[in-house]
Amino acid sequence: MVDADQTFVIVGGGLAGAKAAETLRAEGFTGRVILICDEQDHPYERPPLSKGYLLGKAERDSVFVHEPAWYARHDIELHLGQTVDAIDRTAKTVRFGEDGTVVRYDKLLIATGAEPRRLDIPGTDLVGVHHLRRLAHAERLKGVLTTLGRDNGHLVIAGAGWIGLEIAAAARQYGAEVTVVHRGQTPLHSVLGPELGQLFAELHREHGVRFHFGATLTEITGQDGMVLAARTDDGEEHPAHAVLAAIGAAPRISLAEAAGLELADRADGGGVRVDARLRTSDPDIYATGDVASFPHALFDTRLRVEHWANALNGGPAAARSMLGREDVYDRVPYFFSDQYDLGMEYSGWAPPGSYDEVVIRGDAGKREFIAFWIKEGRVLAGMNVNVWDVTDPIQAMIRSGARVDTEALADPRVRLESLVA
Repeated sequence: MVDADQTFVIVGGGLAGAKAAETLRAEGFTGRVILICDEQDHPYERPPLSKGYLLGKAERDSVFVHEPAWYARHDIELHLGQTVDAIDRTAKTVRFGEDGTVVRYDKLLIATGAEPRRLDIPGTDLVGVHHLRRLAHAERLKGVLTTLGRDNGHLVIAGAGWIGLEIAAAARQYGAEVTVVHRGQTPLHSVLGPELGQLFAELHREHGVRFHFGATLTEITGQDGMVLAARTDDGEEHPAHAVLAAIGAAPRISLAEAAGLELADRADGGGVRVDARLRTSDPDIYATGDVASFPHALFDTRLRVEHWANALNGGPAAARSMLGREDVYDRVPYFFSDQYDLGMEYSGWAPPGSYDEVVIRGDAGKREFIAFWIKEGRVLAGMNVNVWDVTDPIQAMIRSGARVDTEALADPRVRLESLVA
């Protein structure tokens, strides 16, 4: 039973935390809501940091989830620039790291997100080494790319995942020279496999990006504290005025781990282990967003999803669970990317080894197509590239789990809706 005297605490002021707070009020919760954010900025969305805002196409204020006055208007106690350094599950309290303030909770939501993985090599203390996770990082990187473009400077990017490729595209549009170093043989291999990863390699090569596959950075060299070059484990040296580490992110689990909450195995992506209603091993503590590992019945596995849609939908789902709703969180994973003139959306989950074939519908050469990852005639995932308004039927096919006629699936003359069981 939820009543007006209860206190719900949300640790993490990203999109998931902000949407959870919003949902609590929208669902009629009149108790105390405390939202703790370790940044000085109000909660914001992260996709613009590597897309519109970084390219100068979106204003800074456009990234925020709500206007600053919204929190007070909805009686949300927002603590900016504060961290939580301890959870006492017996006393049901959290302790602020800055001043030791202790706050009691009835329900607690952990939405601490993830943090960029760091390069563990010599030279990472040089001025020109960057990461991208926070708004401050994007502001700094925008200035760097502007300077590199003006001076024909060189950017070396470690990693060819989504962040690495989006930054490569932005850097080229600023006019910078770009080299991407990646230990795999194609970009995005862990998500798209080799079939579609090669398409993104060709896209970037057409725009002047150089790839160095099958290698990792071993050292960043510099002079007077500034970056001069980046070396790889095969003996190559790449000129660099700046280096971006884009080698993935790790869930921020230290708070949950110290509290003794059950964690997910590394094979499942790590993170805080939750059930289908986003409850942790403590019935009064929930977790959502990048930090949460949840069971997904549709794919018969445990997932930890780091994309925008998971925060957007997972925050409200966690809030409803905190209010006693019994809804299962089983949204089909979804993300999108914009690179040069290519826009794409991906729905589903189909890592390499999980599918039998990739079916292409449309013209991959013109980059106007839909790709479907198929196992035993069933659609596991779909990616639409410069083809729009097809997410609903793609997700419906994934959800149905029914076999599809792959010849009809590949035929653009056949309406996708007609293939949904």
